[in-house]
Amino acid sequence: MSELQRLLSAYDWQRNTGNACALATVTEVKGSSYRRPGARMLVTDDGLLTGSISGGCLEGDALRRARKVMLTGQSETIVYDSTDIEEDLQHGAQLGCEGTIHILLEKVDYTDQNNPVELLRKTFRQDNPVVLITILGAKNSIGHLAGKKVLIVNSNQQEINFTNHVSVDALILKDALRALANNQSITQNYQIGEENARIFLEVILPAPQLTIYGAGNDAQPLLRLAISLGWRVHVVDGRIPQATSQRFPEAETVQVVKLDDLQKQQFYHGYAVLMSHNYHYDFAVLQQLITLEKVNYIGILGPKKKTDRLLNDLQKTGFMLTETESERLHGPVGLNIGAETAEEIAVAIMAELLAVRHQTKAGFLRELNGPIHNRNFIASTEL
Repeated sequence: MSELQRLLSAYDWQRNTGNACALATVTEVKGSSYRRPGARMLVTDDGLLTGSISGGCLEGDALRRARKVMLTGQSETIVYDSTDIEEDLQHGAQLGCEGTIHILLEKVDYTDQNNPVELLRKTFRQDNPVVLITILGAKNSIGHLAGKKVLIVNSNQQEINFTNHVSVDALILKDALRALANNQSITQNYQIGEENARIFLEVILPAPQLTIYGAGNDAQPLLRLAISLGWRVHVVDGRIPQATSQRFPEAETVQVVKLDDLQKQQFYHGYAVLMSHNYHYDFAVLQQLITLEKVNYIGILGPKKKTDRLLNDLQKTGFMLTETESERLHGPVGLNIGAETAEEIAVAIMAELLAVRHQTKAGFLRELNGPIHNRNFIASTEL
């Protein structure tokens, strides 16, 4: 279950019990921090925390401040500055990250169908990236706008009615669509009338999709691991006894597709791993996937000789791989961590999938010369 799924589940439980809660969201990060903008945590008045906004150092102080927000109903933005030792000690955070983190705290109104959690629910299972626009700070004559949100789900959207200022709304929408096109969240100031407002344009990507071609026992730990990380997983195999929902209950779809029917199969965006342990089935799948731009990763389980043979046979059919198509192929699939068991191999495969998705060169963090995370980057889109 992904962090968002856990948050939604906790929200539904609290709503049914009637307990007050607040949502904490990381909106800006400067320097080093444990979480990126968009990280969220649901806080209840009895101290239950779901999700995280740090490695555990901010949660206690955020809980105390969230209780105040629940009482007043007024949103609040908190800035934690771990570059200032005195302020770090004052909050009791003791981050040691040498970074500045902005946290937005909002009371969740269960009667409002457009409260921040319900808007997040609308982004779940989406097939395309969206932009969630939030006014973080607004005072004086525009103070009533603080906390207002709007969700942009269509890249062709022409207008929004957000601030009641047509020219400002047009500029915000333009920037939101630019953020969507660049796959990059933005936090910046806008002048609304005589006042300034700080607005968070958050790009929210769809959950990545993984299609596993093969329904053997070794596919089960890979599916469970991917599901636990919030991925949507599909299983495809030609064997009726193997490809069943009973064997893969967490999968979004389980399809029995015979070798001769692969051309008619529904192919999904994102990532694919060939692990049917049937050379002819893997080859037939590869022939289809290599022509689909929406499949940006193709992993091949097995020794390098198998991958070489598949590519040689592909060339014999008259298909010549371009450099871009070659970069999509990962065979043998997985990172070199000495994996032997099915569970260890699943970890190796999943680690490589994450590295590719985040466009990161895998390796030991202790050998990294620079920050762990690229703060100007969210994650590669699978569309």
